[in-house]
Amino acid sequence: MKIVLAYSGGLDTSIALSWLQDAYDAEVVAFCADLGQNEDLSLVRRRAEKNGASAVYIDDLRDEFVSDFAFPTLRAAALYEQRYHMAASLGRPLIAKRLVEIAHREGADAVAHGATGKGNDQVRFFSSVTALDPSLKVITPLMEWDLKTRSQQIAYAKERGIELPPFKTSPYSRDSNLWGTSVECGILDEISEAPPSDAYTLTDAPGNRPAEVIEIGFEQSIPTHINGERMTSAVLVEKLNEIGGRHGIGRLDIIENRLVGFKVRGVYESPAAEILFQAKRELDALVHERDLLHMIPYLSQQYSQLVYDGKWFSQARDALDSFFISIGDRVTGVVKLELTSGRIAVLSREANRSLYNLDIASYESEYGFDQTAGVGFAYIWSMQGRVAALNDKERRSNMSLAS
Repeated sequence: MKIVLAYSGGLDTSIALSWLQDAYDAEVVAFCADLGQNEDLSLVRRRAEKNGASAVYIDDLRDEFVSDFAFPTLRAAALYEQRYHMAASLGRPLIAKRLVEIAHREGADAVAHGATGKGNDQVRFFSSVTALDPSLKVITPLMEWDLKTRSQQIAYAKERGIELPPFKTSPYSRDSNLWGTSVECGILDEISEAPPSDAYTLTDAPGNRPAEVIEIGFEQSIPTHINGERMTSAVLVEKLNEIGGRHGIGRLDIIENRLVGFKVRGVYESPAAEILFQAKRELDALVHERDLLHMIPYLSQQYSQLVYDGKWFSQARDALDSFFISIGDRVTGVVKLELTSGRIAVLSREANRSLYNLDIASYESEYGFDQTAGVGFAYIWSMQGRVAALNDKERRSNMSLAS
């Protein structure tokens, strides 16, 4: 049997690499995706080889991740529960996609991952792999083995000579990629306590720097420029993470509803995503008609639910993508923002297909709008209320006469 393991190089997957060889009498291929998590992946490769991987794939997927997963979600204005940028949710389908591709190349029978039973990722990996190749078996070592505690895992590793990563002194569990970082565990489990300063690694404390003005350029709903300079998708996001991070932009502390059925506290850092969402929202307001603009939040919510629930590879998301691509064609323009003390202020916005018409909008203009038409419009617009009021008046009069 041959298994392709989604391998991060951490405690769980380092043990899983060895455990799968023993439990399934299998040849195990290790795959690590570089999504911008800022780790030394050469050490990850060495550890996988040391622990018996028959082959090791370490793939730079940063541009694909941003272009094909993060930016479509930005185009759809999709935030889970109207707040969370879904950095982890977006990384899983790409990792699953590459797992399947490597499995086909290697002639593997199964894929495996290091998700736990309490998290969302077990569903995302299983759903994504199944949607791409239902013939592949999906193995979840952490839900199969008897290693229930950290001490049991360490003892197991020592018995078998498994090389583990250096143990960190941080009490937190982090998951990072270019689109954001999630922070869990430790004191963060106590929802009555504010996140300590050391919980944040991507953003500085707000208020420590003078304000900074930047311009973001969009082409058909996709960000392409910072301050007039065209950049690739991954470089643009990296740059905005750096800029927004030093101003404390993108911190989020929420109570979140996991798809497995219970509430958790989510502490996140997403500087680039927050900047881009606010900038694009300004262009959407400028170029879309009122009815369309009011329709978007409902469809955005549906899109975010599909992403969060592990249904990236679904007909529903494909259909929603087609809709957002079609309306995104007109979202080309530039937004100027001021970043300061954890806040984003919009200074200006302009778009090639702006629906803002100064001659009509300005109270100083006498052109483009016939104000005398307002009387008739107001009369017709208020007709429902007028009819209801007349009926109520007649009913009260009849009741008075009857008494």
